[in-house]
Amino acid sequence: MTRQLQLLVASTMPRRAVPGRDPLDPSVTRLRVHPGDLDFYLHVNNGVYLQMMDVARSNYIADLGGFSLLKGKGWYPVVAASTVKYRRSLQLWDRFEITTRVVGWDERVVYLEQVFTRRGDPCARGLVAGRFLARGSGDRVPAPDVVGLLGGDVVSPELPDDVAAWARALDVAHRNV
Repeated sequence: MTRQLQLLVASTMPRRAVPGRDPLDPSVTRLRVHPGDLDFYLHVNNGVYLQMMDVARSNYIADLGGFSLLKGKGWYPVVAASTVKYRRSLQLWDRFEITTRVVGWDERVVYLEQVFTRRGDPCARGLVAGRFLARGSGDRVPAPDVVGLLGGDVVSPELPDDVAAWARALDVAHRNV
């Protein structure tokens, strides 16, 4: 199955919510490398990592029971920025996990870390700045409103220094005007 189809299934027929899940709890997605994931050098193509991260973020929302809540409000997620650091290649038929966790938010953006591991060894780390928009108007939804809807405290933990620096460098962080 292509990763786009996998994302469609994860988003339209999400896995069951995990009772008692909080937005700061990590979500684990288990995957396997398929032939269509590989590039000419026979390891996972860098663009496929981003598609896998999309699937894992959909599973994170599903774990919170968030799809119906977001749909009820007419809100949907978009990626404002992302980056991936690669440490070890994933190769054909490798089983691996993506652990997705929210590390904090500001007025505009929710910041996520997505770590790829194979047999406990780190393979890649992605950072994602996600926004939520309102259907129809396209207006930005304040990140604390989204976190509150998903059952979390609307006060963010302090962002890790590297994530805060990344957000400032890419100009996605909330700006006090």
